[in-house]
Amino acid sequence: MCRKTLRLSPDPKGISRAADILRSGGLVAFPTETVYGLGGDARNAAAVARIYEAKRRPPHNPLIAHVAGINAARRLAQFDPRAEALATAFWPGALTLVLPVRADSRLTPAMTPEGAGTVALRVPKHPVAQALLTAFGGPIAAPSANPSGRVSPTSADHVLEGLSGRIDAVLDGGDCPVGLESTILSLVTPQARLLRPGGIATEAIAEVLGGPVASGKDTGVLTAPGQLASHYAPHAPMRLNAEFPLDGEIWLGFGPDCTAAEVTLSATGDLDEAAANLFAALRLLDARAKGRRIAVAPIPDYGIGEAINDRLCRAAAPRDST
Repeated sequence: MCRKTLRLSPDPKGISRAADILRSGGLVAFPTETVYGLGGDARNAAAVARIYEAKRRPPHNPLIAHVAGINAARRLAQFDPRAEALATAFWPGALTLVLPVRADSRLTPAMTPEGAGTVALRVPKHPVAQALLTAFGGPIAAPSANPSGRVSPTSADHVLEGLSGRIDAVLDGGDCPVGLESTILSLVTPQARLLRPGGIATEAIAEVLGGPVASGKDTGVLTAPGQLASHYAPHAPMRLNAEFPLDGEIWLGFGPDCTAAEVTLSATGDLDEAAANLFAALRLLDARAKGRRIAVAPIPDYGIGEAINDRLCRAAAPRDST
C-alpha cells in the first residue's frame, strides 16, 4: 500500500520518473485515448498482482498488455493475416486483439488466462501513453485505473478519487478524447469474435476483414476484460431507454429533445461526443443523485453507440454479478 500517490506532469521528467517506477515493480496510472489505465510491468508477477490488489479486481478477469508498436506486439503473440490487416488499419488506436501467445513472450502467467493460451494486446494512440511505453521499453499491463466494477476514469482526478494511496503515481495528461474503452476482438478461432464493443466501430472492423464479425465468447474462459455482466457502475441504480424521468429520478439526456435533462451527453445527438462524455457524466450524476435513480435517454445502437449501450447495460446490471 502506498502512502502517497504522486501526480506527475507528462513532460520528459515525469515520463522518466514513471518509467522508473514501473521498472521497480510499482504502479502508474496513465492516459490513453480511451480511458486512464493502471500500468504495471506485464513481465513482473508481483507488479501484476499489485494491479489486482489495488483495483480489488476479480482474479479471473484478464488484463490487456499495452505495447508501443506492432513489432513489439509480434514479439508477444502470433499474428495471422487478419491480425496484420487489423493492426495496420487501426493501430495505434482503440482496438485490442486477443491472439495466441508466443511461448517466448516472457509475459507473467497472469497475463495469459489459464487454459486459453492467449494474450490481449493493444497499441494506444495517446502521445503520453506512447512516450511512457517507449521510455519503459516493454509491455505494460493496464486495466482501467478505477476500483473494479466502478465507473472508468477519463481524467487524473477520477483516478485519484478511486485509487489515491493505493498506487504510486498518475501521469496527468488531461481528459481522454475517446472516453470509452477499446474494442476487443478475438482472433483465436476461424471467425473473428467481438468480445467488447468500444472505440472502433464493429462496422469498420468488418470492412477490413471483408466479412461479418461474430459476437460473444469464443471459449468458456475469459480471455479479455470487459465481459462481466456488471461493470462500469455508479452507486446509484439506473433505468435505461428513458424517454423522460419519473418521480425520484435524475435524467441523463441525449439529443435536442432532452433540454430538461440534468446532464446531456450530446445536445446535438453526436455519438462521438456522447462517448467522450459518458463516464464523466455518470460520475457527476452519481454525486448529485442523493438516493435518486439515474434515468438514461435512448442512445442509437450503431457505430460507437453500440459501445455506449454496452457500457450502460453493464452499469445498470444487478451489482451481485461482479
